[in-house]
Amino acid sequence: MLSRGSASMLHSYFTVKEAGEHEIVIEKSRFICHLSRVSTEQEAQEFIQKIKKQHWNATHNCSAYVIGENDHIQKANDDGEPSGTAGVPMLEVLKKRGLKDTCAVVTRYFGGIKLGAGGLIRAYGKSVSEGLNHIGVVERKLMRVMHTSADYTWLGKIENELRESPFLLKEIHYAENVEFEAYVEEKETQSFSEWMTELTNGKSDITEGELTYLEKAVNHIKETE
Repeated sequence: MLSRGSASMLHSYFTVKEAGEHEIVIEKSRFICHLSRVSTEQEAQEFIQKIKKQHWNATHNCSAYVIGENDHIQKANDDGEPSGTAGVPMLEVLKKRGLKDTCAVVTRYFGGIKLGAGGLIRAYGKSVSEGLNHIGVVERKLMRVMHTSADYTWLGKIENELRESPFLLKEIHYAENVEFEAYVEEKETQSFSEWMTELTNGKSDITEGELTYLEKAVNHIKETE
């Protein structure tokens, strides 16, 4: 859940929700957009080859991907379409949406009507854009799991206060003492500890746990310039 492969621990970033596909038809040509998360260039290439094998009889299988904390790996492939009319507009959509660790492959079955350079650029860009809208985008936010252990007399108070707080309650463990796990942003860990200490009059044991990413669906990503 935590690994980002080539990218380091970003506080938050956007990526495609899950692997999926979405088809549109433009001037009788079928454009099928396939999307997947990838954390390395090898994963991206494997995904591209998988789609090419699946659609071996397609006219084109164009691709684009962006990987890494600073988008340091960016590739676009026109797969036989006129240079710059497929892979680059696909890549531009991924970048304008602010996505990371995402690979797109657009399969085209030619319908007999030529689109021209401008038409192809619009078609491949639209295919990826509509594919993302259909499959969805998530924001992955880095969180620290904070553990709070206390006597059972504090169970009701801590649980109620946590549920009313901006912190997200992950789990409650019932052992010798009651232990609460809560998701807290890294920059908020100190304030969480101070808040919990004050809440329990210093009668709780607070420790830091693992770092993990939480995902939240995003309805619309504003495209950047």
